[in-house]
This record gives sequence, structure tokens and C-alpha cells, in this order.
Amino acid sequence: MKVTHSLALVAMVILQMDSEDEGSIWGYQLSKRSGVRSGVLYPQLDRMLAEGWLEDHWEARVEGQKRPARRYYTLTDQGRLELGAVARRVKTEQRFSSLRSALA
Repeated sequence: MKVTHSLALVAMVILQMDSEDEGSIWGYQLSKRSGVRSGVLYPQLDRMLAEGWLEDHWEARVEGQKRPARRYYTLTDQGRLELGAVARRVKTEQRFSSLRSALA
């Protein structure tokens, strides 16, 4: 998968949330924390699912709940390795220097 600035942002946030043991992540939460728009984020999440980096499931509907059901994402072991590699690139490659200060 091509490592873009938006993928780097999403990867760093997913890894941070995983290390904080926040459990499953949903798209809106990830979009807010990473600053990546949904039109860019959801195709990335779909590619991560296809690569086996993430698993997903839908939350159970609750009677009377007014919002739509959330689709939750969980990082796989392979995803930890792959997104960890992305994080290392962010820390070492010059093209990501602007992200390092934003993510610190």
C-alpha cells in the first residue's frame, strides 16, 4: 500500500489507540483524531481490511437508538507489524517531517 501523508496520520492514530487499549475504533472517531476526511479515510480502511491489517464488525443495535450502528475496526497482529513499519518511516523519512511535529 502506498504510504501517503493521510495513511501515515491514520496509522499513527490507530497505533496510539491500540497501545492505549481503547478497544475497537470506529470511523468517525478515527477521522476526528487523525484529521483525515471521511472521503479519504474509508477507502484506506477498506484497503487495510483487504490486506488483513484490520478486522471489522458492526455494533449490535439497541432498541430506541437514534444513530446508525457503528462499524468497528480492530487491529490485527499483521496490521501492528505493517502500521508499525509505516510509523518507522514517518520517524525517519524527510517527507514526513511536518507530521512528526503534528503527532508529537
